[in-house]
Order: sequence, then C-alpha cells, then structure tokens
Amino acid sequence: MIDLYTAATPNGHKVSIALEELGLPYTLKVLDLSQAEQKRPEFLAINPNGRIPALVDRDEGDFAVFESGACLIYLAEKTGQLMPPDAKGRSRVLQWLMFQMGGIGPMMGQANVFYRYFPEKIPSVIERYQGETKRLFRVLDGHLKDHEFLAGDYSIADIANWAWVRTHRWSGVAMDDLPHLKRWRDQLRARPAVQRGIEQPPSALDARVDDPAKAQAFTDNARKMLERGQSIQSGV
Repeated sequence: MIDLYTAATPNGHKVSIALEELGLPYTLKVLDLSQAEQKRPEFLAINPNGRIPALVDRDEGDFAVFESGACLIYLAEKTGQLMPPDAKGRSRVLQWLMFQMGGIGPMMGQANVFYRYFPEKIPSVIERYQGETKRLFRVLDGHLKDHEFLAGDYSIADIANWAWVRTHRWSGVAMDDLPHLKRWRDQLRARPAVQRGIEQPPSALDARVDDPAKAQAFTDNARKMLERGQSIQSGV
C-alpha cells in the first residue's frame, strides 16, 4: 500500500494519475496548503523541502519519495510500466519528463503567480513568463505533430506534462493555434484513469470553465498564502 501526500495541484495530480493508471492501491492524504500543513514536522520528516506531493511505500519498509518527477520514476520502475526498460526508450521518457520539470512547470508556476496572485501587476514580467510558456507549448505542439505521445508509447512523460498543460487558461496562455497539443490534451483527458486521477483530490476550479466568483475566491486565498511567504501552485 502507498500513502500519497498531496493536494489539488498539477504536481499532485501527476502522481495520482500515475497511481490510477498503474492500478496500485493507495491511501490519499490531502494536505491543506492554506494552513501550511506541508510545513509541519511530521510531513517534513517525509519531505524535508515541505512541498507536495510525496509518497510512502508501506510495502517497502515505509520508503519515502519526494519530488513529483522522482515519484513518477519510482512508480514506473516499481511496476515496470509507463516507461520502457531499454536505455534509449527510458532516456526519451526522462528527457520529456525533465522538459516538464525544468520548463513547463516552473514557467507556468511563475505565470500563475504574477498573472493571478501578485498584488502588483507588472506587464513585462507577466509577458516574460506567459511568452516562455507559449514557446514551450510550441515545442510540444511541433513534436506531437508527428508523434501520438511524447516518448513512444504513453508514459509518465505524458502524465507530467499534461497535468500542467491542462491548466493553461489559469496561466493566461491560449492554445487555439496549437492543434497537435490540443489533440493530445483531449486524448489524454478521455482516459478513465486520468479522469479519476484529477479527482484525487478534486481541483478547486474546473480548468475548462470560466467561473469568475470561484476564480476570485481561489486567487484571494492564494494571495494570502503568498503574503505569508508560502509556495503556491495552481490548483485548477
């Protein structure tokens, strides 16, 4: 049995989607980020960085894994699924996983902060992070023009990138001119395991629907977290 410490964020949903795809039994342990539960000593003993997600594999002597990408790799290697066993196939998956970890996630995260949460709107900064996010989206779109998935068969690389790309509206980045990326986004969302995974736990906002009242409430709460110096991720 695996304990998943998580919240309704793209990084959290990466791991819940993978667990659903792999059919592994797990216990959901949702942390309230607004109450800084991820900074409490009992969680810091699992993840010294005080961020979600993290998992504890009870079947492996309570082995703890933190960082979303590391969690995905651990689960893929534990089960022999969602990542090829050969060196080249594994490398392709890890390349696109690192693309998300080093690019898509950080750029969209900063776009969220300055576009949605930061009290002072700084156009040049917003344009910087939205522009870099769009550039990365174009890279994905260009690759997906000739590939059904990012790295051969469906893999943890697709899960990781999709969990963030699906929230593009919250970052203020359009996808209307990226047909291959849209096809891939919709294709993955149709998977039953993906649909279950993004409900573990459910997001505060539906990434596909404009709801000004809910968006404002979410933004206000996130801004309070920002003022307290806490790390913020999109919850849509």
